[in-house]
Amino acid sequence: MNAILLIILAIAIFVGAYLTYGRWLAKQWGIDPKNVTPAHEMEDGVDYVPSKAPVLMGHHFSSIAGAGPINGPIQAAFFGWVPVFLWIVIGGIFFGAVQDFGSIFVSIRHKGKSLGEVIEENIGHKCKVLFTVFAWLVLILVVAAFADIVASSFAITAEGVTGIFPGPVAGTSNGSVAMASILFIPLAIGFGFFVYRKNANVLVSTIIGVILLAACVVIGLLCPINLPKNFWLGFVFVYVIIASVTPVWILLQPRDYLSSFLLYFMIGAAVIGIIGAGIANPAAITFQTPAFVGFKVGSNYLFPVLFITVACGAVSGFHSLIGSGTTSKQLDNEAEALPIGYGAMLIECVLAVISLIAIGVLSADGAIGSTGLASPTLVFATSISNFFEVMGFSESAVSATFTIIALAVSAFCLTSLDTATRLGRFMFQELFAGKGENKNILSNMYVSTIVTAVCGAVLCLAGYANIWPLFGACNQLVAVPAFLAIAVYLAKKGKNNKMLYFPMIFMLVATVSSLVLSFKNNVLKLIGGTGAIYKEGLQCVIIVPIVVLAIILVIEGGKVLIAAEKANKAKKAA
Repeated sequence: MNAILLIILAIAIFVGAYLTYGRWLAKQWGIDPKNVTPAHEMEDGVDYVPSKAPVLMGHHFSSIAGAGPINGPIQAAFFGWVPVFLWIVIGGIFFGAVQDFGSIFVSIRHKGKSLGEVIEENIGHKCKVLFTVFAWLVLILVVAAFADIVASSFAITAEGVTGIFPGPVAGTSNGSVAMASILFIPLAIGFGFFVYRKNANVLVSTIIGVILLAACVVIGLLCPINLPKNFWLGFVFVYVIIASVTPVWILLQPRDYLSSFLLYFMIGAAVIGIIGAGIANPAAITFQTPAFVGFKVGSNYLFPVLFITVACGAVSGFHSLIGSGTTSKQLDNEAEALPIGYGAMLIECVLAVISLIAIGVLSADGAIGSTGLASPTLVFATSISNFFEVMGFSESAVSATFTIIALAVSAFCLTSLDTATRLGRFMFQELFAGKGENKNILSNMYVSTIVTAVCGAVLCLAGYANIWPLFGACNQLVAVPAFLAIAVYLAKKGKNNKMLYFPMIFMLVATVSSLVLSFKNNVLKLIGGTGAIYKEGLQCVIIVPIVVLAIILVIEGGKVLIAAEKANKAKKAA
């Protein structure tokens, strides 16, 4: 397969999907630009802040992307590139983008409340509590894992070798990422101040901001910071605590917005690299990975492994928490929910296809191991920088490209990390929020933030890797109550919700199947003496309540949905 044809085909499909299916959804659900959004109705200068569409788009896209659209397709490619590509396209258009758009939509119709609050209002208090606890625990796992990834992307080891992004000069690549990321912070604060307090022109501010962003990258390349991982772990957790309680316009939103240009640059550079390398040497962009390897590869079955592994490249439950947690509180106009919700997910799908190309041209069997590289991030950065080498770029330019890609990946993770911490704060507050004078101290903004961050830090240091294998299924499982909440709300309003049924049922079956298979495999390892209590045993203990939770949520929500559908039929019959 020629990579140029694949990327052009993917972009054409996604553009067509946005102009047709996306707009059809907006019409079916009743998106109305005349409606007053929660950002205006409940503006508080902290969480509820009306934001310019391009700025909010940058914040939202940076937050949802994470490392998922890079890692997932690369890790799933051992099944062959065709099933991965088909799932990215079908999943992105009919699953992921629908969930993201729907989560923002349903939240703004509930005063910007989070998905848990929406579930309480439409399904019931018990389901709200179960969902919120589950989602908060998933976010704690995200905080722990992403904090470790970010610290590793900044750190230099005692031996003088970089943590996860080995650069062309030993010890420089991660230090460059650290320096540039540190410089982003005051740049973001300055951008937010001038745009929101001095009413500076957004376009002019953006041009200046992007120029200064490039300067940060150059300074990072020239003046790396070489500090150990433990220092950066402490720094990261202090940063996310501050970022989670600071008004969004000061740090979180402008930082994500400016960082998004790194991500756009990475996508654009990758597309240019693919096309340029293809013109210079068609063999350099020809897929080595087979189109299809089989429905079973080793001990892995195509279903459900593929649909859990690709994750953010097709659908991610985490996105629904972001859409209903932060994005909906900043939406200036209801019509902007379509490009920000549906559109941003499709851009992420383009990145997922690029990731598939990255592994496809390097690996003869689609497995990371056959590339000789240690991680999906290295596969991605190496493959894209190789395209520029094929185009005739100098060694220093190729090395700089590698480092900038590493910086962009780190930016993905850091923006997802501070957003996840803020979402954790929201959910913890909602969980313990009392009525009137009966407010619980745990619902205090600062207390809930510290509890969330400290729990994430403890899990990070205690070894989150022991339960990380469950994250994929847990993350995807969050999509099920998201689809359910949107479907129930639309049913109660008498609007078309049929497009949500299949994604909801499919993701339920896929996630539960994955968890059951994990339980079975872990039990067999324990019985055979190859498993450990603190790893496989702990996973088994966690899987049981998760599956029970999913069943309870579906049963309770299903009852409400069926009742609402019956009421609609009765109204139409009358």
